[in-house]
Amino acid sequence: MNIFAKRLIRLNIFIFTLIFSVVSYSDYSIGIGYSPKYPDKFNNFDYVDPQAKKGGEIRLSAFGTFESLNPFLLKSLAPMGLTNLVFETLMERSLDEPSSSYGHIARKYILANDGLSVIYYIKDHAKFSNGDDITSEDVRFSFETLTSQDAHPQYRIYWADIKSVVVLDKKSIKFTFHKVNPELHMIIGDIPIFSKKWFGGKKFSNAILNNPIASGPYIIDKYETGKYINYRKNPNYWGKNEPTRSGMFNFELIIFKYYKDMTVALEAFKAGEYDFIHESHSKRWARDYTGPNFQKNLIIKEELQHLNNAGIQGFIFNTRKELFSNKKIREAITLAFDFTWSNKNLFYGQYKRCESYFSNSELSANEIPSKSEILLAKELQIPDYLIKNKDYTFLNTKHDIRKNLYKAKKIFDDLGWFVKDDILYTSDNQKVEFNFLLAQKGFERILAPFAHNLKKLGIKLKYRTIDLSLYQRKVDSFDYDMMVMGYPQSQSPGNELIAMFHSSSSDKKGSYNLAGISDPNVDKLIEKIIYSNDRNEMMVASKLLDRILWNEYYLLPNWYIDKHRIAYFDKFSTPENLPKYYEPLDYILKTWASK
Repeated sequence: MNIFAKRLIRLNIFIFTLIFSVVSYSDYSIGIGYSPKYPDKFNNFDYVDPQAKKGGEIRLSAFGTFESLNPFLLKSLAPMGLTNLVFETLMERSLDEPSSSYGHIARKYILANDGLSVIYYIKDHAKFSNGDDITSEDVRFSFETLTSQDAHPQYRIYWADIKSVVVLDKKSIKFTFHKVNPELHMIIGDIPIFSKKWFGGKKFSNAILNNPIASGPYIIDKYETGKYINYRKNPNYWGKNEPTRSGMFNFELIIFKYYKDMTVALEAFKAGEYDFIHESHSKRWARDYTGPNFQKNLIIKEELQHLNNAGIQGFIFNTRKELFSNKKIREAITLAFDFTWSNKNLFYGQYKRCESYFSNSELSANEIPSKSEILLAKELQIPDYLIKNKDYTFLNTKHDIRKNLYKAKKIFDDLGWFVKDDILYTSDNQKVEFNFLLAQKGFERILAPFAHNLKKLGIKLKYRTIDLSLYQRKVDSFDYDMMVMGYPQSQSPGNELIAMFHSSSSDKKGSYNLAGISDPNVDKLIEKIIYSNDRNEMMVASKLLDRILWNEYYLLPNWYIDKHRIAYFDKFSTPENLPKYYEPLDYILKTWASK
């Protein structure tokens, strides 16, 4: 998901009287909250090697299966790599800046002085994989398709402030806004662009296995659902000489092999069936990355530092369920998780506990409320009782989990709940038990000690791993009691917060508001973040949002790590400079090359 900061700085002012009656702003790049790093005529990003070797292949792994070659639907799974490799956007995000974009399919934009519209201009030589020119009509079609009822609802949420789209001519298109949104002209640059011919007159939702007609550096070579998909470099790729592509997408062939089981996948990697792995499990990282190919130094094991806003990962309480509609119950169950024990015994001391919805970030509210927060709360008419220190008491399990369990029991006692035959009952004689939705079997070992602690309180936690397709359907329809999910954040959060925490998304199937949060105070703060005039305003609102979300116990905070754990066969060249803000797979596909 793309996320942004708040104030346009770098602008060239000129009069565009034929379109606007006011002064407009034009530029090739966008930086919100600061001046973009690269000039208009830059040669390449600093984190690439412009002389990187072209050709060769890289083999990668994927988990589960895929059902569709359309990555923009709610009810079907698309293959790994499809969005990154086949589809492109008007602007290209920089990986070494908090929130900057540079013209890619677009050669420039013009933002109206009143902030209520923007015009994007498309490069004359930008083409789709079938050789057709990319036109403003294609941009309009892509936007209207993605915001239709046929597409995933996240897109309608993300671009909800766009009022209308008008094609001005073959290479220019105007977006008009409902209201001023400081980041909206930037996130328009993130619209994936594809051709109407992709569907051949069929409904968007029915175009399941038709190869996409898009503009990316790769085209689908061949595939077999649930087994593999191969992407081959488009020999006629239009953008190979663009500064936003120099030194990037160097492999001739990219192969994703599918595996049903993560343990099997790791053993396949060690045997040389594929070339690169990003490890998310601490136990495997600590114990299982051994064997002949490691001893022969054929495999490199490495931890890459990053400065990503870690956001938050946690066990999500589905507040739509009666059991979790009560904040005090959510608090009591939160007290039963022993992070200290888990980090030592399960995670090999590799993790830090999440202490914020913006962990590892200056946006975290880790101190007493500031004067600015108090003033903002007053401005937004947020009740005083919400403006308080974040409750960290449940985080302290360093010495003894029994104190937390005693506090949890006291909460249940105050509710009139009681234990009979080691089973906790509600005041109306209902057994207290709930299900945990899982898609990865490896996570069961993490839930086991949590379930053990809950059992001490008389609560039965039920969990089992289910098929990924069924799992996704349950997530999209909010059919779960509790589940694990991460909410990654950028350095500058914005519109994506609507899909995560805003009341407008709480009942929209397929949204990321998995907890079912519907709080007018949260809504006010999200809107303040999105529409803030500068970065300082955004930071104050983010800290206050963090404070309120945290103290409402919408999730049980888990952990984060400020490094990417990777292993790969020693057959690749890597750029000298590492970007600051990146996900490992995206970085590798974009910048690595064969030796």
